Amino acid sequence: MAGRRGWGGSPPGSDEEASRRIVIAAVELISRNGTAISIADVAESLGVIRQTVYRYFPSTDSLLRAAAIAAVDGFLDRLTEHVAGIEDPAEAVVEAVIYTLNEAPRVPQLGLMLSGSHSHTEGITSEEALAFGMTMIRRFDVDWERHGYGEHALRELVEYQLRTMQSFFISPGNPPRSQDELRAYLRRWVGSAVAVTGSPASTG
Repeated sequence: MAGRRGWGGSPPGSDEEASRRIVIAAVELISRNGTAISIADVAESLGVIRQTVYRYFPSTDSLLRAAAIAAVDGFLDRLTEHVAGIEDPAEAVVEAVIYTLNEAPRVPQLGLMLSGSHSHTEGITSEEALAFGMTMIRRFDVDWERHGYGEHALRELVEYQLRTMQSFFISPGNPPRSQDELRAYLRRWVGSAVAVTGSPASTG
């Protein structure tokens, strides 16, 4: 009886479909209830036992990371539109940081990623987070190679950008800076670092 009720009466036809449906369920739960969800919550929403979910995701952290990545596609589309036409690397990074910080409170999965609470070990530098960052930065209207960024330098820039966003997300300041103050601060320090790091002489 339980087997027939599981998966809404329509079992997945492959492991890929099962994994996808588990992630979708997690995304929906996070959207409704926030990030304090468990494997048991996801299993119950699908009508399956916890061991079924554990077969595809060995821990709550791994499932939350997958859900976070899956849920931010809409955010990436909006960010791409926001930075469209900005060809300067430093300016694009500054605007991306500000936009992401503004969006994070409205996108639970994005806030989950920036808080680092989706992984007790790797956090913001996990492969999933870095892949997200690379996807983000490659959508900019910036010719990274022309500005001296090879693949290794670009990955380091992504890590730097993620670490910067996480620090402001966790501790925005006391009192927090206004948008104009934050933009000026990021241009002065982050912008200058991006420009120098991306110079052809500094990349290997």
